[in-house]
Amino acid sequence: QVQLVESGGGLVQTGGSLRLSCAASGNIFSINAMGWYRQAPGTQRDLVARITSDGSTNYADSVKGRFTISRDNAKNTEYLQMNSLKPEDTAVYYCNAHIRNHRGYLADYWGQGTQVTVSS
Repeated sequence: QVQLVESGGGLVQTGGSLRLSCAASGNIFSINAMGWYRQAPGTQRDLVARITSDGSTNYADSVKGRFTISRDNAKNTEYLQMNSLKPEDTAVYYCNAHIRNHRGYLADYWGQGTQVTVSS
């Protein structure tokens, strides 16, 4: 089995920063794309940022210039550095990874979610 474990959420004031981490473990042969999504109450889960295995990135327009996604392939871990946080960034943040196991099976996996709250 594969597990994604997130950490780093919390409460921060407007303009503050947080760094989220997501570590993948288990039956992992390779990890393709990794990403972060967020979901506020009453809304759908939306992509925040994505990074491919070769380091190419893309971001939602709302976070460009403020958030940075990165990954450490040796540790099977991805990060989301969030700066200049705004109240509208408040949501549950989920990490996602497209993982191939040792049997060649490719699937999407999700973390448990971590709450980020930005106070005004």
